[in-house]
Amino acid sequence: RNTSRQTKPLKVQVMHSSVVVHQNFGLKVLSWLGSIIGYSDGLRRILCQVGLQEGPDGDSISLVDRLIMCSSPCIQLSQEFSIHYNDNKYMKLFNAKSNNGHKQMTILMPRADFSLNARMLITEENLMTIIIKTFMDHLKQQDAQGRFQFERYTALQAFKFRRVQSLILDLKYVLISKPTEWSDELRQKFLEGFDAFLELLKCMQGMDPITRQVGQHIEMEPEWEAAFTLQMKLTHVISMMQDWCALDEKVLIEAYKKCLAVLTQCHGGYTDGEQPITLSLCGHSVETIRYCVSQDRVSIHLPVSRLLAGLHVLLSRSEVAYRSPEHLPLSELSPPMLIEHPLRCLVLCAQVHAGMWRRNGFSLVNQIYYYHNVKCRREMFDKDIVMLQTGVSMMDPNHFLMIMLSRFELYQIFSTPDYGKRFSSEVTHKDAAQQNNTLIEEMLSLIIMLVGERFNPGVGQVSATDEIKREIIHQLSIKPMAHSELVKSLPEDENKETGMESVIEAVAHFKKPGLTGRGMYELKPECTKDFNLYFYHFSRAEQSKAEEAQRKLKRQNREDTALPPPVLPPFCPLFASLVNILQSDVMLYIMGTILQWAIEHHGYAWSESMLQRVLHLIGMALQEEKQHLENAVDEHVVTLTFTQKISKPGEPPNNSPSILAMLETLQNAPSLEVHKDMIRWILKTFNAIKKIRESSSTSPVVETEGNIMEESSRDKDKAERKRKAEIARLRREKIMAQMSEMQRNFIDENKELFQQTLDLDATASAILDSSPMVSDVALKALGPAQTQVPEQRQFVTCILCQEEQEVTVESRAMVLAAFVQRSTVLSKNRTKFIQDPEKYDPLFMHPDLSCGTHTGSCGHVMHAHCWQRYFDSVQAKEQRRQQRLRLHTSYDVEHGEFLCPLCECLSNTVIPLLLPPRNVLSRRLDFSDQPNLIQWIRTVSLQIKALQALRKEENPASSKNAENMNEFQPPEGFRPDFHPKNPYSESIKEMLTTFGTATYKVGLKVHPNEDDPRVPIMCWGSCAYTIQSTERILSDEERPVLGPLPCRLDDCLRSLTRFAAAHWTVASLPVVQGHFSKLFASLVPNESYKDLPCILDIDMFHLLVGLVLALPALQCQDFSGISLGTGDLHIFHLVTMAHIVQILLTSCTEEDGMDQENPTGEEELAVLSLHKTLQQCTGSALKEAPSGWHLWKSVRAGILPFLKCSALFFHYLNGVPSPPDLQAPGTSHFEHLCSYLSLPTNLVCLFQENSEIMNSLVESWCCNSEVRRFLTSERGAVSYPRGSNRLIDLPEDYSSLINQASNFSCPKSGGDKSRAPTLCLVCGSLLCSQSYCCQTELEGEDVGACTAHTYSCGSGAGIFLRVRECQVLFLAGKTKGCFYSPPYLDDYGETDQGLRRGNPLHLCKEQFKKIQKLWQQHSITEEIGHAQEANQTLVGIDWQHL
Repeated sequence: RNTSRQTKPLKVQVMHSSVVVHQNFGLKVLSWLGSIIGYSDGLRRILCQVGLQEGPDGDSISLVDRLIMCSSPCIQLSQEFSIHYNDNKYMKLFNAKSNNGHKQMTILMPRADFSLNARMLITEENLMTIIIKTFMDHLKQQDAQGRFQFERYTALQAFKFRRVQSLILDLKYVLISKPTEWSDELRQKFLEGFDAFLELLKCMQGMDPITRQVGQHIEMEPEWEAAFTLQMKLTHVISMMQDWCALDEKVLIEAYKKCLAVLTQCHGGYTDGEQPITLSLCGHSVETIRYCVSQDRVSIHLPVSRLLAGLHVLLSRSEVAYRSPEHLPLSELSPPMLIEHPLRCLVLCAQVHAGMWRRNGFSLVNQIYYYHNVKCRREMFDKDIVMLQTGVSMMDPNHFLMIMLSRFELYQIFSTPDYGKRFSSEVTHKDAAQQNNTLIEEMLSLIIMLVGERFNPGVGQVSATDEIKREIIHQLSIKPMAHSELVKSLPEDENKETGMESVIEAVAHFKKPGLTGRGMYELKPECTKDFNLYFYHFSRAEQSKAEEAQRKLKRQNREDTALPPPVLPPFCPLFASLVNILQSDVMLYIMGTILQWAIEHHGYAWSESMLQRVLHLIGMALQEEKQHLENAVDEHVVTLTFTQKISKPGEPPNNSPSILAMLETLQNAPSLEVHKDMIRWILKTFNAIKKIRESSSTSPVVETEGNIMEESSRDKDKAERKRKAEIARLRREKIMAQMSEMQRNFIDENKELFQQTLDLDATASAILDSSPMVSDVALKALGPAQTQVPEQRQFVTCILCQEEQEVTVESRAMVLAAFVQRSTVLSKNRTKFIQDPEKYDPLFMHPDLSCGTHTGSCGHVMHAHCWQRYFDSVQAKEQRRQQRLRLHTSYDVEHGEFLCPLCECLSNTVIPLLLPPRNVLSRRLDFSDQPNLIQWIRTVSLQIKALQALRKEENPASSKNAENMNEFQPPEGFRPDFHPKNPYSESIKEMLTTFGTATYKVGLKVHPNEDDPRVPIMCWGSCAYTIQSTERILSDEERPVLGPLPCRLDDCLRSLTRFAAAHWTVASLPVVQGHFSKLFASLVPNESYKDLPCILDIDMFHLLVGLVLALPALQCQDFSGISLGTGDLHIFHLVTMAHIVQILLTSCTEEDGMDQENPTGEEELAVLSLHKTLQQCTGSALKEAPSGWHLWKSVRAGILPFLKCSALFFHYLNGVPSPPDLQAPGTSHFEHLCSYLSLPTNLVCLFQENSEIMNSLVESWCCNSEVRRFLTSERGAVSYPRGSNRLIDLPEDYSSLINQASNFSCPKSGGDKSRAPTLCLVCGSLLCSQSYCCQTELEGEDVGACTAHTYSCGSGAGIFLRVRECQVLFLAGKTKGCFYSPPYLDDYGETDQGLRRGNPLHLCKEQFKKIQKLWQQHSITEEIGHAQEANQTLVGIDWQHL
């Protein structure tokens, strides 16, 4: 059974029971026979004989044939056949039957028999020829010249072409194991197969020819992909053919002859009907055909030419050409014919780079890209260079250069003496001149390649490892690279190997990965000398980067910034004549002409890149001559005399200066500063060669003034630099003096303004300095003794309109972009769900924090009306988008989502910026005489009763209620009928309502309703939960709770706390008073409220936040003189005592083996006394305490998170700065927190000071039936401190996860293996992802297992690891998701998403911590938003089905 979504629906059919019974019996018999055949050789032989017997009545089709032809390939059968029965007779018959009728079947066999079977199939069955001819039979669409033609392929033909490509894999299978011994029969059959292969290549030679578009752009892009697909598929086959040829001299010679004959056929008519033209330059002349790449047809596909180039290199490498030249058809070779088509192809690339083919569209650009791409270049671009080297080595270099000038369409330029002057005077030819400059640069680069690229074994005297080393050196010259990046830049062989591992240590250091990033290979310093600026595999961008990187490195090392050509290995004898290009007359003329252009400085006739290439060529020639001289044997005449030739001036009538003299002139040219180091290096090398020649007296050298000129020029250069530096210094001093004078004049003219600025700065700094300096020791965050902080004016700038505004009560609202989301990051119980959100009462948060509401912000400020306009425009745009493009975006406008206009951070609401609400709402009354806790509780209880009586009076009821009201008198100074005036502007009130409604809507997943009584509760809950989440992060990172926070987090907490404190002003006053009364009743019992949760089932920090923020709704009607600060302090003390009781009731009472020597401390005695009180109240159900020290330790540890959260809350609520002690890292800060929060260090003193009322309250808390059930172990409760939630522990080795996933079966498919096992990193559940079988319905939609799990485990957000892909998956809601870098890295510090490379993977703890931090900071949704904005392809994925 297949549960993947990519398969067709299962077939459903009603069958007779007897048929099903027989099927089941057949399955059992087959499994039984399968077990027997594993050890019974006789049964295996019988099976093979029966399977291959011909049918009755002369039918030649056997059972195996029928099985292969009538059904899908039976891989298992073929494995059994080939592994268990290895008789050559039957193997031959089986393969012959398999190939009959062009059927293909893959046979798996032991590696030991692999080579034997491949050779047997070639020699006895001629398998190579059969495969190639079968392949060609399917490609019948050819043009008049017999070349493949893919342009007019129908859909069916294209489909067949894709199918038939599998035959190439069969050919690779036959060739992959190379023979160690050759028989005559094997030679014969291989060469027959080679003939068939040449026929295939002949049909590819010159296919897809193109002609340059002139006048108008091409109307329709031609088909090009099929031809390149065929080329890429055959690349390894071509290489393997050459490898086979290299193993036997006879085969190599015959293959060379056959390939040359086919190439001659392909070129048969290339001169027919064309009158040859004669080219003359520098006293040399040559005849060539009239051909123009920019006008005639040209093709990029030349596989026959390139195969011949490869075979020619093999002749050179195996030395067959030197030992048996009589067997080779070298006399039949026509060098102009060999170079013609590769040269055309390279000229085409040059003209494309020059912009001459831009009207031919992207099809040509793509072909040029793949021509140079690492996947194709080995058998395309590289072989074209080799073919040119082959042809040039057999012809006069002057003739070659003239032909090349003609093909590059530059012959007229270099044969016209006044070219430079003409283009300097005619500005209209600017574009043509730039085009010609690019062509000249490309031609010079090609010459550099022909002479310099000799790291191919057979071309130069090098090994294969030298070739790989050089590739690696030049890739690392661009920048340090990761292992995978480096592997991708190297060509692979047929076994997907690059050979990098064997040489990398010789050329590079591996820099191990740090906390972030991947491990990098860095080039060893000693290898930089091998850097070649014009390495032939560099793209233009890579060449620029490499040049910049190498020059920067040289500057850092305080070296000369010249990048001279490296010393090259010698050519093989067959290619030795290539160096003569550098000293040929035409080459010297080209160099001299370009140098002359540079000296005369004709505007558009030359470029610095052109000059740089000429200097590089001169450097190459000098290096070559120097090397020849150093390696010269006695009495051996060195034929390379480049130094002698560049010292001679031109002959009459031109009388041009020598190249050496022109270089001297250019060295002093001010416009060529960047090339001076290279020219200096050339002159230095020239003099070194001159000295070598003089000392060895191997040949006379013309006397020159080179040495004297170099020294004098060096002195001139130093003097010039010194003069320029002095001028620059004087100029700087003059400018600085002018600036100082202008400053003084400005200050004198604006003395008053300047003085005012100084005064304002002093005042501002005094205010800023005074705020934290209010008696550091006495800083109190709350209570009557709260530290009073002077109000500071706050100015902010709107990111949309850039207008600055002060934040005041009456001003227009300023808002922060914010994102509200449900969260289970702090949850201790993920199985709890809100069954009916419409009826759910969120007033009391359970200590397990099963689901909270988190608010985050990017911290960017806007005007409320600017934001509204922006959001309206986003809505309008999305409505238009939906009509034409029904795709999900990174934000959902229907749910109020938008992207921050500045940072594009996902947001779904805005938080208003407010001044501290307590300063705004408090009345200036006489607060000298404040009640203690007992008095305050009694006063508040009376006030609550008065409010309840008033509500009953307002509600039509019986006369009894009215009588009760008349009897009850409210406390003195309390006016329950008073309604305070809202101090905020209409704009701010609107934003208070907006954010409150958004929090309510998201937190409860209900429709928005600003009048719902639960809105204030959700606002307080979001404030409390966000603070708790921040405290957990700071504690886990061991950072001080009131230390410096990131700006966006600091702004978010401040705005959120102030909003929550001010929200009651836009809510219904009776509703908020009712919430306060009910919250208060959970601590101070009230007969009016029944069925309240017990003390064990209330999160005390949520309770504290709710009571403190609802208190102003009660206190605004109190005119008795009790301050708000007093109420805050008494609430905080009361909740703190309740939390201590919580801790003592739930703390573990087991001794942990660390008893204190002196257990008579004040805190320990007090906590022991309190514990005994609790024992009495619970009827001795509470277990005995092991020691006072242990109890005090539990209380202190358990209450510390609560104190930290309270410190954050009151810090942002009242604006009291934190004392320096609380900003210092590394300590628990318990005593400092108590001082800051107006608590005694011995917290149990609170009970003793208020024993009159606390005894009764403690008794009421402990007498609750739920508390007794807990103490009798009938139910559980959360213990304190709550541990931080973390992602699951992952195994160190990734193979452990793979093993775990491989044993995982789909829970809904009867034991079938899951195709995409996915691990939830939050809870550790394994899920069957991306399959129909495990889809469930969620809110009326079908969703996958992962999406459904996010709603149960993470309230809509989830983190998963897709085990088979080694990929982390982030999900948020049903429409948002992205893939993230996994925490498993290989030894090179890289991930392997998709497990493509197959390196062993190990857990990277730093990367895993990074993922965990994203989760703890509630940044998953934000990360998804940024990923989807950066990569639009992620938007199109159906995330809900994962």
